[in-house]
Amino acid sequence: MVAVTATDAGPAPVVDRQLLDLDALDQALAGSDDITPILQGALRDADETLSARFLDGEPALKLVPLRAAVMDAVVTRAWALCLGDLAGAACLVAVGGYGRGELHPGSDTDLMIIIPTPLPGPLEARLSDLVTRLWDIGLEVGHSVRSVEDCVTQAEADITVATNLMEARPLAGDRSLFAAMEAATSPYRIWSGPAFFEAKRAEQQRRHERYDDTAYNLEPNLKEGPGGLRDIHMIGWVAKRHFNAGALSDLVDLGFLSESEYEELIQGQHFLWDIRFALHGLAGRREDRLLFDYQADLARQFGYKDATHTLAVEQFMQRYYRMIKRLSRLNEMLLQLYEETILYTDVDEKPQLLNKRFQVKRGFIEITHRQVFQRYPFAMLELFLLMQQHPEIRGIRAATIRQLRAHRDRINPAFRRDLRARSLFMEIFRQPVGITHALRRMHSHGILGRYIPAFAAITGRMQYDLFHVYTVDTHTLMVVSNLRRLSVPEHRDEFPQLSEIHSRLPKPELLYLAALFHDIAKGRGGDHSELGAEDAYAFCLQHGLSRYDCRFVAWLVRKHLLMSMTAQRRDISDPGVINEFAGEVGDLKHLEYLYLLTVADIRATDAKLWNTWRKSLLHELYRRTARALRRGLGQPIDEDELVAEAQHRARELLRRKGLHHMTVRSIWRHFTPDYFLRYSAAEVAWHTEAIHAAGNAAHEPLVLIEPDAQRGGIEVFIYTRDRDNIFALAVSALDRLSLDILDARIITTDNGYTLDSFLVQMPQGGGADRAGLVETLRVTLRDHLHDPQTLPEPATGETPRRLRHFNTDTQIDFSDDTRNHRTVMELIAGDQPGLLAQVGYTLARHGLRVQNAKIATLGERAEDVFFITDDANSPLTSATRQQLRAELLSAFEEDGDIMRRGDGV
Repeated sequence: MVAVTATDAGPAPVVDRQLLDLDALDQALAGSDDITPILQGALRDADETLSARFLDGEPALKLVPLRAAVMDAVVTRAWALCLGDLAGAACLVAVGGYGRGELHPGSDTDLMIIIPTPLPGPLEARLSDLVTRLWDIGLEVGHSVRSVEDCVTQAEADITVATNLMEARPLAGDRSLFAAMEAATSPYRIWSGPAFFEAKRAEQQRRHERYDDTAYNLEPNLKEGPGGLRDIHMIGWVAKRHFNAGALSDLVDLGFLSESEYEELIQGQHFLWDIRFALHGLAGRREDRLLFDYQADLARQFGYKDATHTLAVEQFMQRYYRMIKRLSRLNEMLLQLYEETILYTDVDEKPQLLNKRFQVKRGFIEITHRQVFQRYPFAMLELFLLMQQHPEIRGIRAATIRQLRAHRDRINPAFRRDLRARSLFMEIFRQPVGITHALRRMHSHGILGRYIPAFAAITGRMQYDLFHVYTVDTHTLMVVSNLRRLSVPEHRDEFPQLSEIHSRLPKPELLYLAALFHDIAKGRGGDHSELGAEDAYAFCLQHGLSRYDCRFVAWLVRKHLLMSMTAQRRDISDPGVINEFAGEVGDLKHLEYLYLLTVADIRATDAKLWNTWRKSLLHELYRRTARALRRGLGQPIDEDELVAEAQHRARELLRRKGLHHMTVRSIWRHFTPDYFLRYSAAEVAWHTEAIHAAGNAAHEPLVLIEPDAQRGGIEVFIYTRDRDNIFALAVSALDRLSLDILDARIITTDNGYTLDSFLVQMPQGGGADRAGLVETLRVTLRDHLHDPQTLPEPATGETPRRLRHFNTDTQIDFSDDTRNHRTVMELIAGDQPGLLAQVGYTLARHGLRVQNAKIATLGERAEDVFFITDDANSPLTSATRQQLRAELLSAFEEDGDIMRRGDGV
């Protein structure tokens, strides 16, 4: 029978005959010399029946205890048959989840055997036979064999052992041994209530840190992650240890849980149980991570269907994220209530009055009387402003959190029209410190989403891709945090230039408001930037901002992707591109605000997205645009002026290195203006010096490698005789070394040479032997370039697990770059090994030349831009474009690794 546990699994279920016929099982065991196949078959049949019941709609709430009861029947019979006349000499005990009476399809069967001292001679061999039999049956057995003294010693040393013993449940054998263990490990002997609470709270903090301290990741762990089942267990463990509560419902009687809080906890547990039961069934084993492998199938199994603007899997995962957020809030509140009750019961401290509504006691802010939020609803915002103004406050008292939760529905249209509420909200944004903490607390306690209903709509919203690794609400608050960090003097050394720009902002609160609204319209359909700009304008107008400031915030929201798209998809070495971007920005103020917002946005999307390459790219766009704006939009910078400036600076560098100006001139006389526009003076000097040093050997490919390039990553420079397939050969070599290409620049001289450079980086988890990599890279490139007539077919590798679960429509679009007499080919496709090599191979087969390339991998999507010409350096004809598109589409479709999906990022 299954005992009532601290997580309210319910009364011990009776195993019905359809699930497990105990009489028939006992008869079969009595008539057989080999119990293994009989017990194995009984367990397999029971599991199949449980699975069928679940698929027919029976909840895990009923099935999880039933599986534990089935397991009880199996293991106790194995115990009796394997130990024989010694079955009463030791005690078989269920521990862990099994001890709580909770057993999912793939859960381990955790057992402990309490042995007497001294140990009867034959017992050890029989226990060994028991464990072997259980493994043969097919159980994932976690077991330990301990005396009562061992239990005490190990529990004193390890809080996890103490917790397991606390929720242990005797199954068979000498129960006096179990009673002795319970007495010896009780809170009166070891791990008193306060000590146990502090140790378990520290354990939870470490566990949350292991999972990035956020439940919002792409493949969350529903058991160990924040807001998961372990957080519910934590509440039950403390209740059992300190209050001797047998179930969470006992906390209602003790006044620690309200009825509604108890219902919320139990509903959350049952929801997670249903997912876990289904997940184990899909995986065919224990699996607590919501991997991409299973998310879409789970969504279908739970009845979600694709809608116009959101996929079924996104709906399912949003419900999951919202549930664990609610459970996290409850966990936090109850642990604080435990802290006040367990640790500070005897501490009497006079409260410090802040105003007539709030006071501070033992470092926590609290309301002065229970009717505060009822009489003064605006105090629900004032609470967070006071915490900003008093950073010494540790948190909110649990009783006040309860009152906040009870009254937050009073935040309605009338509340939002209240001038006091609007003034308080804007005052939070204008505080010199604590904005991020205030917004996160408001969000955690459900206030932010009620004050801004559009924010509630993005709470828990995920996008089913590998690019956005956080839910929209979490990402948004991270953007605000990144911006605020620029204003903190202690962090100024992280981004000195950005911090300097931030210090010059006349109204930084406008930047924070833009950050709050930049993605607020995600999931509505249509252009989220345009819709978000409308929301931002209306909100700012309602909160007393001038119309100019309202328009300014709305412009930032509308254009928040402009700078990153320009930097990553356009040729910013082209003065025409800079002048066009400067025209859209308009003035230096708009540029600086947009620059800060862009960096904060990218850094909050995925930590791996932000690197030295993107940093340098955005900085270069900012620098060039600022120069154009200072000069005046009516006086765009001329190409000749930029070329002359680059040459002057490069000559100065080369002069210091001892190169005669005539030597430099003889090398440069074949270089086109494009070369000096695309490379910095330092890069020009580096190339020139190396070409001079190569001398007559320049007919062989010259390969230069800078392992720590200023632009970030590894800079590869190639100087060799021009051939149509040089780009394809170089890309093929880089691909074979598993190097990710970030940028490519290809310049052809007027005497038949090509100057190609590639910025590459090692893939995630690449080796640390950079010196060895540099030499291997140099040799591999020379080998590939030595015979430019040879064009190896691109190699294909195995697509990583995560990429296999996404379908991305392959899109190939062409446009004209008339100013530079070339064609722009934009490629969007599912990322896969060898994709860029395939593009290079196809272009080479058509005799096409790559003049420049912008490479971007955004999660599971490759978004690459190629600036190409034909072999006569002319734009591509319509016929060539059609043929090229057809051949590339065919190549990707034949690969089989690129799957299709119609929605965008």
